[in-house]
Amino acid sequence: MYLPTIGLEIHAELKTKTKMFCGCKNDPDENIPNTNVCPICLGHPGVLPTINQEALKLMVKIGLALQGKIANYSQFDRKSYFYPDLPKGYQISQYDYPIVENAILNNIRIKRIHLEEDAGKLIHEANQSLVDFNRAGVPLMELVTFPDIKTAEEAVAFAKNLQQILRYLNASDADMEKGQMRIEVNISLAKDTDKELGTKVEVKNINSFKAVYDAIQYEIERQTKVLKEGKKVIQETRGWDDIKAITVSQRKKEEANDYRYFPEPDLPPLQIHQIFNLEEIKKEIPELPEEKRKRFKNEYQISNETIEILVQDKSLAEYFENAVSELYAKIKNANPQLLANYLTSDILGLLKSQNQKFQDLKIKPEHLAHLIFLLQEQKLNSRLAKDILIQIFETGEDPENIINKNNLEILSDEKALEEIANEIIKTNPKSVSDYKNGKQNAIQFLVGQIMAKTKGKANPNVVRTILEKKLK
Repeated sequence: MYLPTIGLEIHAELKTKTKMFCGCKNDPDENIPNTNVCPICLGHPGVLPTINQEALKLMVKIGLALQGKIANYSQFDRKSYFYPDLPKGYQISQYDYPIVENAILNNIRIKRIHLEEDAGKLIHEANQSLVDFNRAGVPLMELVTFPDIKTAEEAVAFAKNLQQILRYLNASDADMEKGQMRIEVNISLAKDTDKELGTKVEVKNINSFKAVYDAIQYEIERQTKVLKEGKKVIQETRGWDDIKAITVSQRKKEEANDYRYFPEPDLPPLQIHQIFNLEEIKKEIPELPEEKRKRFKNEYQISNETIEILVQDKSLAEYFENAVSELYAKIKNANPQLLANYLTSDILGLLKSQNQKFQDLKIKPEHLAHLIFLLQEQKLNSRLAKDILIQIFETGEDPENIINKNNLEILSDEKALEEIANEIIKTNPKSVSDYKNGKQNAIQFLVGQIMAKTKGKANPNVVRTILEKKLK
């Protein structure tokens, strides 16, 4: 039996105003190629880089959030390789002295987290390749795990949690579709009786969590087949082909000495503990996703599925808490799960149907709380509430205004509802007969008829009570 051993290398572009070693704008949304460039990030002879302190601080914050050891001494190195999107012919990176070591996430050990500069972007068109250097020199975090991962599911969970943490820290948007977070997977297979790990294969060009899962599964199957045939797995770099859903050999795997690392002569060593007050930076770290999960469960008793949806977006979680706080101010027996259901199902569904982002939402937290309050107080039924929610979504108005303007308040007047019930009973003798003969579902049809007659305004609980009383 062959067992996989998996390690991850994850790059994330940091969310700074300027690039890593120059004053050019760090703008991932810039559409005009080669706009945010200068002689420094283009690697012109004689220029001198300067270190972006904002990027350095974000690295320290990430390291502290992941319970890592922040190095007192760190330095930058030159990593030499020759790609057309690397203007200097080398990359300023870190090798022997990373900023963070021995961190942990999801019980998976993180060997190192270091800081470097990103390369440019190659654009292939017809028979030519073009280079956009807007991204060249952008601060780039690289995180390397120990080979502690055993399954594709574990790898995806780790990457997703890291993405959440980076977003909570406002350190990176980590959008994989935009290339702001890139994942490389190292996989080796060995027999369960072997003492040493198998030959490592690196898989690149992975741009989604689904691709992470699929690439690992494919590579495990491929290497298993090679070993069962009595052949040897070649140490190499392979690329993930998203269309064919296979890995493809790209080149022989480079070793560290192939990059000819040496200390960057134009940048000073870093005494990080002298540059930053680590205790002050710790205070800037917000409540992180795992802590929020536990607190939401304890404070609001909402379902785990709901918590996962809320926690995946910091702004969504904050919106929920603001709305719940407003709801508790209105009613003592507030139902957080009901509010969460409307938020995670109805509101997110409306945003998706309109191709809008959460930041575009017009509904204020206090308006959602007011709607749920009216629903809990039975001044609205669920049908009316959902109709009103659509109008609030479109206008941003308070639900009370919409109710007053459109006369939408629930009808609970028993005398009026009794008259309508008499009419429905009279015109639906078969359903009445079915109910009296033991078919309990027949009464639901009669409730539906009354709801239709009142255009959804009737209180269904009151309606059912009246019908049951009359049909006895």
